[in-house]
Amino acid sequence: MKKIIVTGSNGLLGQKVTDLSIQDPEIELIATSVGPNRHNLKDGYRYEELDVLDLDRLNELVAKYLPDSIIHTAAMTNVDACEAERAKCYALNVQSVKNLVEVCQRMDIQLIHLSTDFIFDGEDGPYTEEAEPNPLSYYGETKLESELILKSSSCRWAILRTIIVYGIVNDMSRSNIVLWAKGALEKGEPINVVNDQWRMPTLAEDLAKCCLLAVKKNASGVFNVSGKDLMSILEIVERVADHYGLNKSLIKAITAESLNQAAKRPKKTGFILDKAILELGYSPHSFEEGMAFMDKQLKSIS
Repeated sequence: MKKIIVTGSNGLLGQKVTDLSIQDPEIELIATSVGPNRHNLKDGYRYEELDVLDLDRLNELVAKYLPDSIIHTAAMTNVDACEAERAKCYALNVQSVKNLVEVCQRMDIQLIHLSTDFIFDGEDGPYTEEAEPNPLSYYGETKLESELILKSSSCRWAILRTIIVYGIVNDMSRSNIVLWAKGALEKGEPINVVNDQWRMPTLAEDLAKCCLLAVKKNASGVFNVSGKDLMSILEIVERVADHYGLNKSLIKAITAESLNQAAKRPKKTGFILDKAILELGYSPHSFEEGMAFMDKQLKSIS
């Protein structure tokens, strides 16, 4: 039996970690997030309100439950908002990790931390775990700094880097690329989509499963954990349209530069996934399989 605390349990990934933990007799889960529990299921785990920036509350919860591992999914991930609200971004993406490292070092708790392809500049993707980071945005800078804090700590840690997480839960706090494209095209709305950036979108269930594999295998080090299909953002949206039989003539290809976004994005990321596959048993779905997986859940929600 592994006792796990997950932060950010109201988010997409956090809810998927909760879903999988409920089904696993080898896991005792304590789900934590800011505010009330938004998961539609309330049984099979405990829920505690927690702001990871409140060190006293964090210490209190960890002393109460004495977990084997903490999975840290809470973060500020809106890249343009991070550029504009730097103090908030630093607090959520860096200070939170400092707080968790302090507790995990003292209590000998494994810390699983989620990171991003945005620590890279996109000039040489797909990337291995050993590739040299060079973030282009403040969001990427904070996620890299949090990685460095872990690497210089004495706690037991694993970093799972991921790319564009998509999926569906009952209570969504924000959309993702699949739901956005599907929703707009179903309404007949024309959409602008960049054709000069490449990514490997990740099904939320795959990432959640890998978080739990990292706990069970006492993983340490850095792991690339994403989908396995490398595509342009344009191709991602076109494949969403194909999957749902929607009108692709509504999709207008544009360059990233024409968007004038506050934060710069890497051109081509993507990951080499061999390490996670071999060492953790990671087995990602294809993009079409991921959308089919979502379809079943959409039917059960509606």
